[in-house]
Amino acid sequence: MSLSFEHRPKQLIVFINRYVNGLMIASMILLSIGLFFSFLASPADYQQGETVRIMYIHVPCSWGAMAAYFLMAMTSGYGFIKRSPLAFVITKSIVPIGLCLCFISLATGSIWGKPTWGTWWVWDARLTSMLILALFYIAYLLLTTTYSIQNERIAGFIVIIGSINLPIIKWSVEWWNTLHQPASVMRLAKSAIHWQMLIPLFIMAIALACLSITLFLVRLRSELTYRRLLAQQLKRSFHATI
Repeated sequence: MSLSFEHRPKQLIVFINRYVNGLMIASMILLSIGLFFSFLASPADYQQGETVRIMYIHVPCSWGAMAAYFLMAMTSGYGFIKRSPLAFVITKSIVPIGLCLCFISLATGSIWGKPTWGTWWVWDARLTSMLILALFYIAYLLLTTTYSIQNERIAGFIVIIGSINLPIIKWSVEWWNTLHQPASVMRLAKSAIHWQMLIPLFIMAIALACLSITLFLVRLRSELTYRRLLAQQLKRSFHATI
């Protein structure tokens, strides 16, 4: 999505209407393929057995939650630099998707942790920093419940500050002695995951990325439409009073 649509919400809505249905179909196809390979075609792990299949949901959602927050920080920064109201609208539209991905990551991580660590939750560096990410998402939502430009700017500033947490999430298992296993895919060395597991993992990651983009576009379209209607209503009310 390009920010060249500045001051042209109508064109942006037309753009969304043109591509959103195709993206939804592509997302469903990829998700179906990914789920088939993840839960039926891929092998069980020699140590964890069938519980390793949680990885195909947990890992892509974790990546997605971090990527969504990074995009929020980028659009918020753009909004401050260019004084762009549209950038803050885009940021607000990303939040629900990112928060859902973060919650799924935390939930599946707890489910995975029970048979692996023997407990649903530990104050591990990776888990704790991921929980902090969820709290930043929630803080943004609470600050932007009303359509206040000032609150959106404050929330955008908090998002930028919260982006410091992203490298902590990524490198926490290397910086501290934690229960969470080190990176198996996103690392400098060769991937530690067998290709029969790696391919379904990447398919699921692409599928969830497509689905997230689709939901973001739907959310953005609703946000833009509502703001246009709200602006028209305020304009009519203003003319009625003079």
